[in-house]
Amino acid sequence: MWTSIIWLPQSSRVRAIKSNHTDCVLFDLDGTFADTAQDLHHALNLQLERHGRQPVSFQQLRPSVSHGSRAMLQVGFGIDPEHPDFAALQTEFLDLYLKNIALQTQPFEGMLELLDALEAMRIRWGIVTNKPARLTDPLMQKLGLQRRASTVISGDTTPYAKPHPEPILQACRESDASPEHTLYIGDAQRDIEAGRNAGTRTLVAMFGYLAKSDRPETWQADGQIDHPAQILDWL
Repeated sequence: MWTSIIWLPQSSRVRAIKSNHTDCVLFDLDGTFADTAQDLHHALNLQLERHGRQPVSFQQLRPSVSHGSRAMLQVGFGIDPEHPDFAALQTEFLDLYLKNIALQTQPFEGMLELLDALEAMRIRWGIVTNKPARLTDPLMQKLGLQRRASTVISGDTTPYAKPHPEPILQACRESDASPEHTLYIGDAQRDIEAGRNAGTRTLVAMFGYLAKSDRPETWQADGQIDHPAQILDWL
């Protein structure tokens, strides 16, 4: 009996091999998937103006964005969560941000093309962020990407937040993907720790909101990328 063998072009065979190897690609949101810093900067300066304070520069704030409202309020007001005014200021800041959540925010350059490529390869993709759902969901809807994602895990979706592995493990369950066949990309040390703790491969998004003091080479990620398109090389 003869068995017919169909030879695919090399590029097609490589894509097939890669798609079988990686079932799911997960992204941190702020500083990895979407460039949210300008809208967060706008919200903080609106709040500072309300309180009669001087605005902060974009360059001052950008490295703090991936570390959440606590870090941004530290930049703007010089306070930490132990301060008696912190809770009220945090609520006010987040409310202002929600009202201005997608004025300038867009996926990073090359991200939409990457999503098209992943979907063409039948690789699922999703979001795992420490941003609360009341901010994550409206932002993803404004970007028109909520329904395309196989999963969107926010900071309050599970009882834990990154660097705990549970948010990533929940994303894997919702995407019907095993952690060992999942790739997680983030721009903060806790992202890489969360991915490693969950058993995924990890990449550092060097185009994200890293501070000068960050040392991503010590985070034990599997690699670093300077552009979303380079993720394809890791599939």
